Amino acid sequence: METNINKNEPLLERATLGGGCFWCLEAVYQQITGVKSVVSGYAGGARPNPTYEAVCTGLSGHAEIVDILFDPQVVSFRDLLEIFFVIHDPTTLNYQGNDHGTQYRSVIFTHSDEQTKIAHEVVRGLEESKIYSNPVVTQIEDAPTIYPAEDYHQNYFQQHPNQGYCMAVVAPKLAKFRAKFKSMIAPQYS
Repeated sequence: METNINKNEPLLERATLGGGCFWCLEAVYQQITGVKSVVSGYAGGARPNPTYEAVCTGLSGHAEIVDILFDPQVVSFRDLLEIFFVIHDPTTLNYQGNDHGTQYRSVIFTHSDEQTKIAHEVVRGLEESKIYSNPVVTQIEDAPTIYPAEDYHQNYFQQHPNQGYCMAVVAPKLAKFRAKFKSMIAPQYS
């Protein structure tokens, strides 16, 4: 999906990814050159307008996701997926670390046929390279309706870096990203 918000701006694309708690993904993707915005949210469930409480039950069917608006002339969808597969474990079904439930599943919600093709190529490459000892269980699905999470979830790590979960879970994922993808870090985060 391409969008041109301002005639002087480049065409932007969306990427929607779920890989555990959205706070982790949000903190990483906010620091990437070419990413214009990252919104934590919910996608993939049957009920409209889910709340955090409903999603946390695991019964709503929604995954915690980040919805990323990016400039494909600066950072590609493939680049975003390469980061995705480094900062979470795509071999665990419905959990990441201590976070358990379908809301924490590994999922790529695609916005175009090209994104679907790239997602399948990246997953196939991971499986062929045997980087992981277990099979990749990441789901690849057409993007459904995406619901932004409540305001208090947005920019969570930036606002609460000393909160226990942020220190124990988010910060190590962010450090892993920063060590492996130094060249992709936006100047303001260098």
